[in-house]
Amino acid sequence: PNPWSPNKAMQASTQLSHHEEKTSPVIASQLRSYGYAGTGQVGKSRNPAWTGHGVVGVMKNGAGPTVLVRTELDALPITEETGLPYASKVKTKDDSGREVGVMHACGHDIHMTSLLGTAHLLAEMRNDWHGTLVFIAQPSEETIDGARAMLADGLYTRFPRPDFALALHDAPNLAAGKVGYTPGYALASPNTVDITVRGLGGHGSAPERTKDPIVTAAELVLALQTIVSREISPFDPAVVTVGMIQGGTKANIIPDEVHLALTVRTYKEEVRQKILASIARITRGTAEAAGVPADRAPLIKVSENEQVPATYNDPQLTERLAGVFTKVLGAENVVKRPSVMASEDFGLLGLHGKIPICTFTLGAVDAEKIAQSQRTGTPLPGLHSSKFAPLPEPTIRTGVKAMTSAVLDLMK
Repeated sequence: PNPWSPNKAMQASTQLSHHEEKTSPVIASQLRSYGYAGTGQVGKSRNPAWTGHGVVGVMKNGAGPTVLVRTELDALPITEETGLPYASKVKTKDDSGREVGVMHACGHDIHMTSLLGTAHLLAEMRNDWHGTLVFIAQPSEETIDGARAMLADGLYTRFPRPDFALALHDAPNLAAGKVGYTPGYALASPNTVDITVRGLGGHGSAPERTKDPIVTAAELVLALQTIVSREISPFDPAVVTVGMIQGGTKANIIPDEVHLALTVRTYKEEVRQKILASIARITRGTAEAAGVPADRAPLIKVSENEQVPATYNDPQLTERLAGVFTKVLGAENVVKRPSVMASEDFGLLGLHGKIPICTFTLGAVDAEKIAQSQRTGTPLPGLHSSKFAPLPEPTIRTGVKAMTSAVLDLMK
């Protein structure tokens, strides 16, 4: 049984990235109550202002391997619209000062509860395993900088370095009670690219006296779509998405500049570099073709904080755990799944392949709703949706059972 109520977990831990100052102590307190030597505020050396909310709990139980289990802490700036009794009603101001709702629309509440249930069971089962357990609760996953912050603050020097690192992530298209596994590449490497298309503004009635950045930006959005379709091999998965475009204040004013924000997803480093070079070339070429003066050339910024390598599940470890899941959950509840272009920073904990890692997927949706969606063609709410509503039971129970069994197999 999982003694930690799902409702309590979901309601207590709803804070934005970099601001998990209330969530972090909840996890640390629970781990200490189970007998783990726990500490919080791991990650401060990276940026003392906001990222020191990491938690590490350690339990040593004789000689044996060191296994790390990780969860995330942060929520998203989304107003929850599920109508559930435990739906988040939290409101806060984001870093830009806007009032936003706060929701665990990526299932990190499920992840935290599963980790605590696993930690509790393993603490009571000391006779069944030997070695060192390390449970970490990581801040700021949604901004792709929490794992890096904890590593920079001595995660593997102040605390035992693991022989294996494990995590789970809920899935909005897999039935509750099932788990999925993906050997090899599982999640893509992300990049955020900001582009400022500059022009020469003026009156909307006299466009010939301007260099209109809105028209240039519109042409650029379309031109960027040719990178994946015409420059990248179809055997190399890649995504270039323009997720934001902002420019102008009034219908009769041609602005001086337009801002675009892109996300780039790849698996291979050489593909990532090629795409970034193509973005720069096409952006500058489009502006030049529009007659934009050289001193008003576009500004291109690639965010280094929001870039991590692709998540690569160690194939041998992943296949081994798939066998464990099959044994404890039944073959009908274990599914081999394809890799996806979503991203996160768990892969950093593997130190570029030096530590075998595995993140597996946890079914979180009512099976009947999935079947109905397939019959009608109506999509279910996905991750980062205001209506995403994971099914607490049996999702959490399955997560605890799968993760506990995985750890026991590695430490038996």
